[in-house]
Amino acid sequence: MFTRRYALYAGAAGLAALALGRLTRSHAADTPPHPYEVSHSDAEWHKLLTPAQYDVLREAGTERPFTSPLLNEHRAGTFGCAGCDLALYSSKTKFESGTGWPSFWAPLDNAVDERTDRSFGMSRTAVSCHRCGGHLGHVFPDGPKPTGLRYCMNGVALKFTPAANGST
Repeated sequence: MFTRRYALYAGAAGLAALALGRLTRSHAADTPPHPYEVSHSDAEWHKLLTPAQYDVLREAGTERPFTSPLLNEHRAGTFGCAGCDLALYSSKTKFESGTGWPSFWAPLDNAVDERTDRSFGMSRTAVSCHRCGGHLGHVFPDGPKPTGLRYCMNGVALKFTPAANGST
């Protein structure tokens, strides 16, 4: 039977789950796998990044799907970190995943770090910038050949630089 006490317990459990999810929303830089070449204080990151970039890169947030202009970027070039300008992905590895986020089948060498992300009650592989530790997105094993991987990146965490000669 549904009682007021049951409703209170269910509501409290829901709020606890939300709070726990928010507390476990960890950032890739919380426990760096190595010293980062680029580091700033929290106040400096706030000055350097837009609020949306800060939310994703420093707080491991996620932009709304289908909102990034980079989703429809098809020119030859390089996608780099919006926090430190490190080149991360070649346009040659970009593909249309249909997920609403820019997707790539492989990063450039030594460009990203990966770690297990157990936030929100699931286990995924988080991807961060090797140079500054900024959260970029997640990688999934459902991408195209040759790697079979889908690096699903937040467009707000990326910058696009067109190739000078159209070859990247």
